[in-house]
Amino acid sequence: MKPPGDNPACKNTGSARDFFPERITLSQLREASKSCRGCDLYCNATQTVFGAGPADAVLMLVGEQPGDQEDLAGKPFVGPAGRILDEALDQAGIDRSKVYVTNAVKHFKFEPRGKRRIHGKPNSREINACRPWLEAEIQLIQPKMIVVMGATAAQSLLGKDFRVTKHRGEVLDGHQWAPWILATVHPSSLLRIPDHDARVQARAAFLHDFKVVARQLKSETLRARLRAAAHEHVRAAPHGHVRSPVDERETTRPAPRRAHVR
Repeated sequence: MKPPGDNPACKNTGSARDFFPERITLSQLREASKSCRGCDLYCNATQTVFGAGPADAVLMLVGEQPGDQEDLAGKPFVGPAGRILDEALDQAGIDRSKVYVTNAVKHFKFEPRGKRRIHGKPNSREINACRPWLEAEIQLIQPKMIVVMGATAAQSLLGKDFRVTKHRGEVLDGHQWAPWILATVHPSSLLRIPDHDARVQARAAFLHDFKVVARQLKSETLRARLRAAAHEHVRAAPHGHVRSPVDERETTRPAPRRAHVR
């Protein structure tokens, strides 16, 4: 297999936006991504691995790129790293079926070594070429919170100077993509830690990050319920007047007796 850059058949346009459908919906984007030639990674990958999850997801997880098993299955985070992610989500009390999961790059970049395909880090050109897919996913789903896992995902949305090691586990606001963003490591990095104790500690830290996410979402859910209750209370009141406890007492007070005139 020739490296994509040395293969004249791997022609590309330089941007995924060139393959966008006329109608922008998740299903249309997913279908259009199958023919993406925005960068040369499509040449050796089995298929495009688009994001998966509900269109109204409150939480979005963004990884780097699909791995070997994801490339074969066509779904994100179904391999060993996905199992670590599932375990952390479950222990943090987050239902994965309600989470939208995707990657900054939609094709698997790898180096062949015998029968194995070894992960290769996407370069800035490949990340930028694929970025329109990710931006469109975010704009359609409009999640309350995004978790970027690993440097590639974090820098794709937060800039090349962003450092996960410096801001890991912080709930960041003031960004254009979502009300809150949190950065953590990519779960695949936990698989590469050789020391058992260090690996256990790293997985505990990874779980802690998702507990922070769960608390943030829980607090937002509570605020949303209070806002909804207040809105409903205002709607129920006549002419927009909110009935106070004093109002209630006045309406339930017995009417004064009339004097009987003989």
